[in-house]
Amino acid sequence: MQRRHFITTATASLAASTASLRAEAPRTRVAVIGHTGRGNYGHGLDTMWLKVPETEIVAVADADAVGLAAELKKLKVEKGYADYRTMLAEVRPEIVAIGPRHVDQHHMMVLAAIAAGARGIYMEKPFCRSLVEADELVAICEAKGVRLSVAHRNRFHPVVPVIQKLIADGLIGRVLEMRARGKEDTRGGSLDLWVLGSHLFNLACMFGGQPAACSALVAQDGHSLTKADIREGDEGIGLLAGDEVHARFEMANRMPLFFDSVKEAGSKTAGFGLQIIGTEGIIDFRIDKEPVAHLLAGSPFNPAKPEHIWVPITTAGVGKPEPIAKLGEELSSHVVAARDLLAAISDGREPLCGVQEARTTIEMISAIFESQRLNGQRVTLPLKTRVNPLSLF
Repeated sequence: MQRRHFITTATASLAASTASLRAEAPRTRVAVIGHTGRGNYGHGLDTMWLKVPETEIVAVADADAVGLAAELKKLKVEKGYADYRTMLAEVRPEIVAIGPRHVDQHHMMVLAAIAAGARGIYMEKPFCRSLVEADELVAICEAKGVRLSVAHRNRFHPVVPVIQKLIADGLIGRVLEMRARGKEDTRGGSLDLWVLGSHLFNLACMFGGQPAACSALVAQDGHSLTKADIREGDEGIGLLAGDEVHARFEMANRMPLFFDSVKEAGSKTAGFGLQIIGTEGIIDFRIDKEPVAHLLAGSPFNPAKPEHIWVPITTAGVGKPEPIAKLGEELSSHVVAARDLLAAISDGREPLCGVQEARTTIEMISAIFESQRLNGQRVTLPLKTRVNPLSLF
């Protein structure tokens, strides 16, 4: 999408007011799927629609009876279902919100939403468990014209195209590489890669283009990963192993992207984010923070540099106040993403974080395990192996 169109769309979404809505226009009907105790409703994928007056929540499904009762009260909705399939078949909503963080439920929930005639889907990340599942969902979304958007909230930030232009204009000189790290808490390593690395990969592709190849090392307890280390992972991810991940991607524009995550190596004040490093400066993204990006001007390789001052980057430019009111709030509550999905449905275009981009994040995660399976060999993307590589050890 062109920078001007992106900013116009994002700004219009944030500035939308009651006056811009036709009172007589019917609101878009949304059904919410959650699962209390198994991923719940993600990071607010239920309550987000209460902040979007163009929509109305018409039903909620939750297999946990206590959780369902609490959700109906919270959302002030009358129709509740224990089985999301029954809800979708009876209600036939225009948009389905898939909230559970546990990934093993995503594939079937998307298929059920499409079978019920949904025009749009907004879902929690990670997208799904394997490239087999991702390939099927891409194919059916494209065949049916369904607009699927994944909740990588930073991808919807209107500062992204601003920074793309600043880089193109030479703000940080020649771009040399990108570096990303997970939160590196108790989930550090492979779980961090799945749950939080997907955010970083999605953002990195906006600056490096599509991934072309990957080489990686995955370790467990200080040794290179073996079959004996593989187990069922948390959050419904499937087979998982590794408390340490080190990966290098070759992106389409030949820029290298490095990703690292080591269990319990991080802190609350650093780590989780993406840095774009150039000969004349560094642009740093702190995920889900506001402002989301900062600039450190000057050569990053000069230890004698007298001062290191990180300057915020906003949609107005470097060091300028953010002109869009409540930007952080509307990004964190998914309002910007919701309005982008509504516009995508109306305009017949892909959402800013659509199904193809969602598959790319799964491809990058899978490539790391495939490289490890092949003893660190460089693997090209798209991968030939479409199943979870850990199942082939």
